[in-house]
Amino acid sequence: MKKLSFYLGRICVFLLFYLLLCPLFPSEVRAGGVSIFQKTVTGKVLDTEGAPLAGVNIVVESKNIGTMSGQDGSFSIQASPTDVLVLSMIGFKSLTVPIGGRDEVSVSMAEDVMALGEVVLNAGYYTVSEKERTGSIEKVSALDIEKQPISNPLAALQGRMAGVEIEQTSGLSGSNFIIRIRGRNSIRSGGADPLYVIDGVPYSNTTIGDQNTAGALPGSGISPLNNINPNDIESIEVLKDADATAIYGSRGANGVVLITTKKGRPGKTRVEFNVVSGLGKVSRTMDVLGTEAYLAMRREAYANDGISDYPANAYDVNGTWDNFRETDWQKEFYGRTSYLTSVQGTVSGGSERTRFLVSGTYYGQTNVLSKDYRNDKVSGLLNLSHKSENDRLSLQLSTQFTSNQNNLPGDTQLVRQGYSLAPNAPKLYNEDGSLNWENSTWINPLARLERDYVSNASTLISNVKLDYRIVGPLSFSVNAGYTENHLKEINTTPSTIYDPVYGAGAQYSSVFHNTGKRTSYIVEPQFHFNHDLGAFKVSALGGLSFQEQNSSRLAIRASGFSDNSLLENIAAASDIFPYASMDNQYRYQAVFGRVNLSHRNKYILNLTGRRDGSSRFGTDKRFANFGAIGMAWLFSEEGFVSKALPFLSHGKIRGSYGTSGNDQIGDYEYLDTYSFGTGHYQNIIGIYPTRLYNPDYSWEENRKIELGMELGLFEDRISLEGQFYNNRSSNQLVGIPLPATTGFGSVNANLDATVENQGWEMGLHSININNNTWRWTTSFNLTVPRNKLVSFPGLEGSTYANQLVLGEPLGILKMYELKGVNQETGLFEFVDFNGDGVISALEDKQVLVDLSPQYYGGVGNRLDYKGFSFDFLLQFTKQKGLGFLSYAPIVGGMTNQPVEVLDRWQQPGDTAKFQRFSTGTDITARQAFSQYAESDGVVSDASYIRLQNVSLSYRFEDNDHQGFGCEVFLRGQNLWTWTDYFGLDPVSLNKQTVPTLRFVTLGTRITF
Repeated sequence: MKKLSFYLGRICVFLLFYLLLCPLFPSEVRAGGVSIFQKTVTGKVLDTEGAPLAGVNIVVESKNIGTMSGQDGSFSIQASPTDVLVLSMIGFKSLTVPIGGRDEVSVSMAEDVMALGEVVLNAGYYTVSEKERTGSIEKVSALDIEKQPISNPLAALQGRMAGVEIEQTSGLSGSNFIIRIRGRNSIRSGGADPLYVIDGVPYSNTTIGDQNTAGALPGSGISPLNNINPNDIESIEVLKDADATAIYGSRGANGVVLITTKKGRPGKTRVEFNVVSGLGKVSRTMDVLGTEAYLAMRREAYANDGISDYPANAYDVNGTWDNFRETDWQKEFYGRTSYLTSVQGTVSGGSERTRFLVSGTYYGQTNVLSKDYRNDKVSGLLNLSHKSENDRLSLQLSTQFTSNQNNLPGDTQLVRQGYSLAPNAPKLYNEDGSLNWENSTWINPLARLERDYVSNASTLISNVKLDYRIVGPLSFSVNAGYTENHLKEINTTPSTIYDPVYGAGAQYSSVFHNTGKRTSYIVEPQFHFNHDLGAFKVSALGGLSFQEQNSSRLAIRASGFSDNSLLENIAAASDIFPYASMDNQYRYQAVFGRVNLSHRNKYILNLTGRRDGSSRFGTDKRFANFGAIGMAWLFSEEGFVSKALPFLSHGKIRGSYGTSGNDQIGDYEYLDTYSFGTGHYQNIIGIYPTRLYNPDYSWEENRKIELGMELGLFEDRISLEGQFYNNRSSNQLVGIPLPATTGFGSVNANLDATVENQGWEMGLHSININNNTWRWTTSFNLTVPRNKLVSFPGLEGSTYANQLVLGEPLGILKMYELKGVNQETGLFEFVDFNGDGVISALEDKQVLVDLSPQYYGGVGNRLDYKGFSFDFLLQFTKQKGLGFLSYAPIVGGMTNQPVEVLDRWQQPGDTAKFQRFSTGTDITARQAFSQYAESDGVVSDASYIRLQNVSLSYRFEDNDHQGFGCEVFLRGQNLWTWTDYFGLDPVSLNKQTVPTLRFVTLGTRITF
């Protein structure tokens, strides 16, 4: 803590220094001496209508001399007769004006409404303009990413893209994000992840961690994407439809996420420092009973069960614990403040031929739990590019490295204890600072924090791309990439988690070790052909892809130590059990091609094809073909349209159809495999079969169709986009059930089942105000998805019969239907669908509850006024979710409850929401509550509107070309959530982990 306070103090002094210093700089900045040949040049800056423009940045090119125009648009600056003035301002096109010996220079600046043809999108193997694209591609730029205090790049996409649903699984640092692009295509729960490509290199988001080791993190541990620094990203593009994804073949069924890192720009060497410091708190907690209401609930429960003498172990009500003590355990266990610190330095520049960018970042974040946990990341980025004098040869090099250390609790029990522990439970510590066990009447919750989880991860991503123009329109390129991931995890469980009264020594201590490594290389030679035939333009490419990925992991459990200080040393354990030892190899090969035809920039045809081979399938099924066709008609380019609709600046109808595949299964899934047992025979560990051989195991296939329209009105000040999509995924990769007599529960095979995702996506972008003082833009996106199981032969006789229903979404639950509380008995009642007088799971769980989102989207606004900039984003989702009481202990037992349970039955004739309180000794009450926890009564409206991001900044100086610049900013993330959800967090819908955090950060950016 002393080190943390020291660093925070230094950062605060640094911020305060620049906040006080920046306003003292005059509007005219001179970093160098003024030549004796310079003189004062005056002038005025006007807009196209003759109105003066204030706040225009004016610098002398190639010199550190700059100024700003005044309220009347006038300016004066020291310059020589041969100098060139560069004028820039947000919302207007930059202007370069030679002085040419004049003493007075008056200029006019035009509004900068970026044409769609100038917006370039990364489509992976090629780039395409926004105007001419035939596929569905969404983009988020560095401008939006930098304004969010995040550590995972996927967090930057929340609420900003139509058709892209992102869910944060926990508020703990290092936790995973779940991303679904146009819904869930696979019956398998783990088959919905997209393909990630970073600077042309595929990057696996599959963790090499172990679930037994990961502890408090949901899923299988640390997300590999946490090792990608968001501040190093220039843009993130998401490819959605067949036209955009088919060129990635078997890996594009669930969409493709393209991440492009920042590159150097030509000009004088530019140095930039970013310093950010912030505070975070849990965004939501449960409103639970206080001591008085809790004890009343307990006493009433015993009375309802006919018990007048409280049991000896009912410490909360029998007088053992203080009946007047009250503690907010949620605040105690996860109510601390999380501190965030980020420092980044960047040096960039170069010439038109050679450019470079070097960046280094430190990111540190503490946790909200009641112990000093923290996450520290150090990352570096190097980007170099060079082009020969004859423009025939170009070379690009990109390398990034991240080291990530994360410390968390060994399990998630503390979160559950926060809302369930009795409010009058004993104090946590004794007077001497030791844990209080209160005469063994409870298990001190903080004892769980003796369990510790530490991970050390590193990631290296390197890419080299060479382009050579052979002759005329023909060029050759080769893209080569290498990735390397390392992860070491340790989860210690010392004997100190146990009550000292048991005398448990280090021989009862245990530890989980996990070490993982993954390396991957890819080489992709390509030929490109681009030729202009007058009315026709032809663009084509063809290439090969060779990839190999090797993964290894060793997980060990060790126990029986002589001392707890030796837990991290496996050699000190008396009992060692390796429960996972794996070495996997994955090979992938492909040939791909694309042909794009454009006629008079109005009629566009795009053909894409790919043949893939994957080592994950049987020898006879390893290769498959995928392809797509995309078409677009720019009807706004037609003469009769432009005459009839002069306000229409852009109009396009586009459509696509094609196939992509999915090989997201484990390696060697088609082979018959064996595992080691735990028993010994004559000191030899035996093996047993775990999987059957299936040489016909083949590709999952996704057929996609889309139709969309784009409109630009009034010189694209208003841009509208809408599209309808329909995706059908068949040949599902699942485990097909087998009779028990085979000795196997299932065999991996292709199931003749089809899953359909269809929906509507809409987007709006408008420039509401754009003048010399104000600029206001708005963006909006909305997605209305629908998911259903179209076919499943033999569903009723399969193991999926209780999970899936034909014609219904994959995200349904079969539940009991709650009738209410019986006014005479005071117990929950349910609909008896088969009328046999017994409520049973197989016959009476007939209500289908869809937990898939009905619609989701986001609304963003940006307002610029002189040096000020204000942004905010609202994210919204309409959905249902399992509420707090799903699979919960009975109301009335020795666990705290939400205040809502006070609306309960107390006497005959009562109409109430909840049944009578019971300690659980009443079998009928216990059974009724158990069935209630699996009924539609626990389903809650989990819809929400969240103030996802707010950013307020001010630029004291903004000389993009030369001179000194300083910007200060205040930013917030996940600031407020409006919801009726009966639970902790409507985003993660998980009551076993820390809810998402609310962050507020203050920072400064200095450039020179």
